[in-house]
Amino acid sequence: MALFDAYVMVDWSGAATPRRGKDSIWYAVLLRDGAETRQTALENPSTRQQATEDLCDRLAALVADGRRVLAGFDFPFGYPCGTADRLGIKGLRWRHMWQLLDDGLNDAPDNANNRFDLAESLNQRISGDAFPFWGNVREERRPYLVRRNRRPHETTDLAERRLCDLRLPSTQPVWKLAGAGSVGSQTLTGIPRVWQIRRDPRLATVTHIWPFETGLGYDPRPRLQLAEIYPSQIPVPALAGLPKDAAQVTAITAHLARLDAEDRMESTLAGDPDLTASQRDCVETEEAWILGALGS
Repeated sequence: MALFDAYVMVDWSGAATPRRGKDSIWYAVLLRDGAETRQTALENPSTRQQATEDLCDRLAALVADGRRVLAGFDFPFGYPCGTADRLGIKGLRWRHMWQLLDDGLNDAPDNANNRFDLAESLNQRISGDAFPFWGNVREERRPYLVRRNRRPHETTDLAERRLCDLRLPSTQPVWKLAGAGSVGSQTLTGIPRVWQIRRDPRLATVTHIWPFETGLGYDPRPRLQLAEIYPSQIPVPALAGLPKDAAQVTAITAHLARLDAEDRMESTLAGDPDLTASQRDCVETEEAWILGALGS
């Protein structure tokens, strides 16, 4: 029996100006009614503010309609283990890290944001150097953030890649802020928005973040679960007249709904069974996990 009957998948963007079409935000909504599924929306909001408001409204309506909802976002939900310690974060590491990013990011309604300033301040706190974050879209000199050619990670540094990223070699490091395939800017601008969705008064009491609030596994309590996805792990058929971003959210939404229909969602939510106890703790308290990252 399927665990969810609504799936909302989001392709995010760290753009600094309103944007539609290629390299902008897209999200798809697919509903399940018995054995039948149908995509009911494919949207392309031009700003993160609009996307957040739209998603809160849609998710609240789905929950109010009695549906169990899985919502996925295509950027990392966490950083390699040890990041919180380097920042002096104590207690619930993922939650304090998310609050730190939310407090530090200024993200205007027109997409203007200070993500490079935030990354530079984190570098200064983590290493006192232009490391581990790197990448910038502007030609400028910054004391704690290089545009390119950052030094390699050494054994005493924070890891370059998370445990789940090692299962999917095509993923990019969360520290990379700009350039082909980068996800660092999407993470800095995305986590505060997911945190906003998590705390929306209509959703706060019925929502958990996987795997931070659920553990690696299926938690039947929340009506809405928010998770990290990586659409590039599956084949993505082109959609005529639409950019790859639209095709990706369409494909990953259908893929996850199909896994659920085949009674494979519970094992997907369990993550990689080969994780050690310490690795599981790392994933569940700081790094997060990509839904479906099971390795080769």
